[in-house]
Amino acid sequence: MHEAPDWIAVDWGTSQLRAFAMSGERVLAEASSDEGMGRLAPDAFEPALLRLIEPWLGSGVTPVIACGMVGARQGWAEAPYRTVPCAPVAPGALMPVAARDPRLNVSILPGLCQADPADVMRGEETQIAGFLSLHPEFEGTLILPGTHSKHVRIAGGEVTGFATHMTGELFATLAQHTVLRHSVAELDGTAPEAFAEGLRMGRAGEALSRLFGLRAEALLSGLSPEEARARLSGLLIGAELAQLPASGAAVAIIGAGALAARYREALALLGIAAAVHDGAELVRRGLIAARAAEEEEAT
Repeated sequence: MHEAPDWIAVDWGTSQLRAFAMSGERVLAEASSDEGMGRLAPDAFEPALLRLIEPWLGSGVTPVIACGMVGARQGWAEAPYRTVPCAPVAPGALMPVAARDPRLNVSILPGLCQADPADVMRGEETQIAGFLSLHPEFEGTLILPGTHSKHVRIAGGEVTGFATHMTGELFATLAQHTVLRHSVAELDGTAPEAFAEGLRMGRAGEALSRLFGLRAEALLSGLSPEEARARLSGLLIGAELAQLPASGAAVAIIGAGALAARYREALALLGIAAAVHDGAELVRRGLIAARAAEEEEAT
């Protein structure tokens, strides 16, 4: 890399650290490591960051804007949540963090919180900001699938409320640590009819009453492990999607890979068209939006 960066964008999750050397909105270089928040004590964050970005640093001071679990209570420094309704990023919201290396000017983007019902997000707000930078007129629900799936209500360029569904974590727990482990395949297979059947049951409020039936059908009717896994996925995703507003408002998915495709398939089966937007790309765009907001505050 021959051009020195104006600033560095950092996406710091629980298991991975990603950094981008930036010139304005242009990516000059990128790097990643497995030194996520979950592996680091608070005093280990700065050394981990330097191991990744030191080749990009000059003799002057380089601004670094970070998002994600780096701002959690167990992270480098806790960045207090901002309360919804609010824009996902805003002028004056970044929290400065003291760095020992004089070449670093580090700040962390805070997450969002909701008082009633109580809920929090950290990292997703940056993806939402990136999405809104591309689709400023969007009004409706953003779905961010994952271990903890988020349904985020957007109106007037703000997050007006959100709900977290532990769908992914419940799926892993049920498939690996309950009696269902004897009947559910370890890997996804092709069983679209079983998924659609589970989706219908879950949306109808039958998820809890149908779970043990996966084991029973395997014993009595020869339900295959692949079918059991697909139906379990459908049951849980169906129960989650039953919480979507019935208003017919727009729905979009932020994610990637097989999980995002599974949610798009589920929504299509429910008669809802939803495009998938790459979450990794939106994080970078959200960090750009956060820097622009800070520059607006400075002027």
